Amino acid sequence: MSAVLGYRSFGAADVQEFFDRPDPSPGPAEVLVRVAAAGVNPLDHLLRSGHVRELNGHVPFPQVLGMEAAGTVLAVGDEVTGLAVGDRVTGFALTGAGTYAGTTLLLAASTARIPDALPETWAATIPVSGTTALDVLDQLAPPDGAALLVNGIGGGVGSAVARMARDRGLVVVGTGSAAKRDRATAVGAIFVDYAAADLMDRLRTYAPDGFAAVVDTVGGTSLRTVAPLATTPDALVSVGDPSVTELGGAFVRRRLDRSGLERVADLMVTGRLDPAVTATYPLARAGEALALVESGHAPGKLVIDMAL
Repeated sequence: MSAVLGYRSFGAADVQEFFDRPDPSPGPAEVLVRVAAAGVNPLDHLLRSGHVRELNGHVPFPQVLGMEAAGTVLAVGDEVTGLAVGDRVTGFALTGAGTYAGTTLLLAASTARIPDALPETWAATIPVSGTTALDVLDQLAPPDGAALLVNGIGGGVGSAVARMARDRGLVVVGTGSAAKRDRATAVGAIFVDYAAADLMDRLRTYAPDGFAAVVDTVGGTSLRTVAPLATTPDALVSVGDPSVTELGGAFVRRRLDRSGLERVADLMVTGRLDPAVTATYPLARAGEALALVESGHAPGKLVIDMAL
């Protein structure tokens, strides 16, 4: 048995509750993991709220919060290759199985070993924030030295995009709230406060002919505001708002494979990517962490550390 934070019906934060569940048994293509750390993401509250029922509407209740984790393999399914009991790993949980939990099931094809030098609190940020940033940059593939705009640079994904883009030799401009300025400039990005009355004029000063790539992490009205800054419609990709296609842009194409996890882990251990973990929480306070992310004002990346 292990304690988990989950919900028995879709709704707001008040449907969340702690309960105990037996350790699940892995299916043929799954691994059972003792969770050491779990990343906190906007997708967690969207799933709980029932806003993406195409992902979890078919999953029986109760469902457990969380989609990414790092930990130690306790058991493997019959069809699993490349992973063994005792391995330190990071990966994606089965939808509904959750990672705000002592143990969980990860999809073996979307799970990778992590290097000995990588702490679990960092590794837990790889599946969602890390590989989303990797996927969107691979999808856009801007040329060396090009200008890239990150709309919403202060969160986990925005920060990872900025760091990876700078590592690729790109000029990065990012929008965010004033509180995110220092975090953006620390990674070599040019920061523009999205509350500025002359926002578009300021952004155009850095790319008069448009940005070779625009990565949106905010969606909604903010996405529509910055969309015209892309040099061409296909230079615009959103990681959170599928309606980007109405503007001629594209939604990020997620690969969710072992190779991507390994590539991001390598960036971390070689010092080329810091996941910007700004706070860790014990499982008992996981609801607070998720509330901060749901508010839209979380600085950087929040992680649940099971050792706390």
